[in-house]
Amino acid sequence: MPRYGEATLADVLPGVAAAIGVPVRRGDLPADPLDLTTSLGGPRRAAVLLIDGLGADLIRAHADIAPALSGLARPAGDLSAPCPSTTPVSLATLGTGLPPGSHGILGFVTDVPGEDRLLNHVQWRDDPDPAVWQSQPTVFEQTAAAGVPATAVGPFAYAGSGLTRAVYRGAEYPGSVSHGDLAAQVLAALSATPRALVYGYVPELDLTGHVRGVDSPAWRAQLALVDRVVELLLDGLPDDAALLVTADHGMLDVPEGTRFDLDEEPELAEGVRVLAGEPRARYVHAEPGAEDDVLARWREVLGHRACVLSRGEAIASGVFGPVDDAVAARIGDVVALARGSWALTTPRLEPGPSRLVAFHGSLTATELAIPLLTARGRALL
Repeated sequence: MPRYGEATLADVLPGVAAAIGVPVRRGDLPADPLDLTTSLGGPRRAAVLLIDGLGADLIRAHADIAPALSGLARPAGDLSAPCPSTTPVSLATLGTGLPPGSHGILGFVTDVPGEDRLLNHVQWRDDPDPAVWQSQPTVFEQTAAAGVPATAVGPFAYAGSGLTRAVYRGAEYPGSVSHGDLAAQVLAALSATPRALVYGYVPELDLTGHVRGVDSPAWRAQLALVDRVVELLLDGLPDDAALLVTADHGMLDVPEGTRFDLDEEPELAEGVRVLAGEPRARYVHAEPGAEDDVLARWREVLGHRACVLSRGEAIASGVFGPVDDAVAARIGDVVALARGSWALTTPRLEPGPSRLVAFHGSLTATELAIPLLTARGRALL
């Protein structure tokens, strides 16, 4: 279970903001539960690099390939990704400093309540309005309002997307075109003003893992490139600045023997209005009045392959953090979180995702455990 307010991805940016002297409002959650104010030693500026898909287990298993990453300090041990452990949820959790139940981006693909349509948060542009769909203030907004410039550096292709506008709101987003460009832009933004909060996002490791698998030469080669980006940032780090490296989730390869084809079980479609989520974290929206029957069927058919909960049970478990009433309907009437290495695929509805090699989204330790790695400039040592 993610320990929101203690040691999760939600606690990173608020702690960094506190360390550079910017208080962040985040409801009842503490401002700096990771005590980054102490461990970073009083930086005037800080950069946070999020490497998509770099779970803590994967770093430990490949320390020889990533010497720069492996040599960084670990002031708070492993953190936890949110639930579902998937990129849009995690980026919103990082950007707002809040659990998913508060910011409302609750899955890779979710139902838009009352509209009988799905929202893919990666393909999202402006419908629904990002400022309404994710209405919580971001850490970047609060930092900029305090007079400290905030910059988010990510792929140029994501500039202006719904997700970018929802989770990086308040930050300048210049857009990068390569690993080298990202490193150069992060360092330039970090050095441009006496105080700054800079964020960088690297997506390619996750994509390589999905397509080739995390036990592949391609993935290991990509990790070496990511490590070189970290090395460049360390080499150019200003003396009074801190660098933090984290991730949005881990991931695991799913063999053919643990792929459960939902298309081959027609009874699972009975009474179902919308199937959302992704292969390791499914949201099932039932026809009115069919909720109990759908829950019973999914539990019986999936058996040991998934933890199957009603919406009320999932909310009560705390896995999303406190859930605002305004966003609760975005969660399925039935929530199915894959156990072990199972994936709940649907090749007819989702042919592309169903062919992937590696997945994430559920609650195994490999998916949830993410690193928090830090380095400090010479003036802070």
